[in-house]
Amino acid sequence: MDVSHEQNNSRFVLTLDGHLAELEYRLSGQDVDFSRTFVPPELRGKGVAEKLVRAGLAWAKEQHLNISASCWYVQKFLR
Repeated sequence: MDVSHEQNNSRFVLTLDGHLAELEYRLSGQDVDFSRTFVPPELRGKGVAEKLVRAGLAWAKEQHLNISASCWYVQKFLR
């Protein structure tokens, strides 16, 4: 399960068994807001969302961005 960063689309994606899961974000200067996580029903319960979030947060930290999350799922990782 490899996560790809589609910077032009402001999202991280993971494709598995022909299904696309994604973590969307909004970037404004040095601030990033992780706004939405979507995992299709076929991929739920396999750790896909967690993998996306961990990749997104690692990228944001590498870029020295101020991290926030309007997505409830990502908020759990920031507590």
